[in-house]
Amino acid sequence: MLQQSIELAVAAEQLGADGAYFRVHHFAQQLASPFPLLAAVGARTSRIEIGTAVIDMRYENPFYMVEDAGSADLISNGRLQLGISRGSPEQVIDGWRHFGYAPHEGESDAAMGRRNAEVFLELLKGNGFAQPNPRPMFPNPPGLLRLEPHSAGLRDRIWWGSASNATAVWAGQHGMNLQSSTLKEDESGEPFHVQQARQIRTFRKAWVDAGHTREPRVSVSRSIFALMNNQDRMYFGGDDSSDQVGFIDNMRAVFGRTYAAEPDVLIEQLKGDEAIAEADTLLLTVPNTLGVEYNAHVIESILLHVAPALGWR
Repeated sequence: MLQQSIELAVAAEQLGADGAYFRVHHFAQQLASPFPLLAAVGARTSRIEIGTAVIDMRYENPFYMVEDAGSADLISNGRLQLGISRGSPEQVIDGWRHFGYAPHEGESDAAMGRRNAEVFLELLKGNGFAQPNPRPMFPNPPGLLRLEPHSAGLRDRIWWGSASNATAVWAGQHGMNLQSSTLKEDESGEPFHVQQARQIRTFRKAWVDAGHTREPRVSVSRSIFALMNNQDRMYFGGDDSSDQVGFIDNMRAVFGRTYAAEPDVLIEQLKGDEAIAEADTLLLTVPNTLGVEYNAHVIESILLHVAPALGWR
């Protein structure tokens, strides 16, 4: 799977896609350790953005993570777009405890993840904070030392994966870009894309209110399949999908629909998605267990037969 992830990223770049983003899950036979993969993709590609959606900050040492992220970003010549968050439900109970982390007294695991994120963001600024050894192995520059390698500009390419309006506001206040997935907290009972569009507007207002000067980025994730042949119809043609409501980590959540239809039908359906219209970046989820060749076909079908009619680049 790791090798195929690299090959699929290479194929995506060759097809003209803009980026390759990877999910991160611990205690699962999936992509648990993102930075070796990000660095490998960075070394094999030259143009596409390389990112995550998302790294669970409950499991992370922010200091070590700054070193890994800086290395991966420099290898890719500044193409890293790092999605971080509190994380999704994991395979084991309180898995972060096995990594040696625990919330402070009176603190939730979600708050611990946000605290780690705040430390990470501060360290990414590259300010010195560590007292140098008077007899170091290597000569030191003057003043306090920062973590190395430092990648200038990476701080502006950190995204927060938000499932609620409140955490979208928090992300905006802290100067992070916004990632909104295929689910969010059901806060109004409205269709998923309507609630997600409101979440994006809420985030942008919080950004402006916080006084940040650069323009933030916003991504939404969608499962979109153009039915081009019998194989596509076999895999996805029977999916008469609509929004679903369920409970995840004791949160009432609304899950966005899957779009699967012939290209002309898809185009009309996607024109009505308010959140896609509000966002500047669309992350297409792909069934990577079906292999590199088929997923390249899925990506190419959207790029050639759907994206142009919607003005996507």
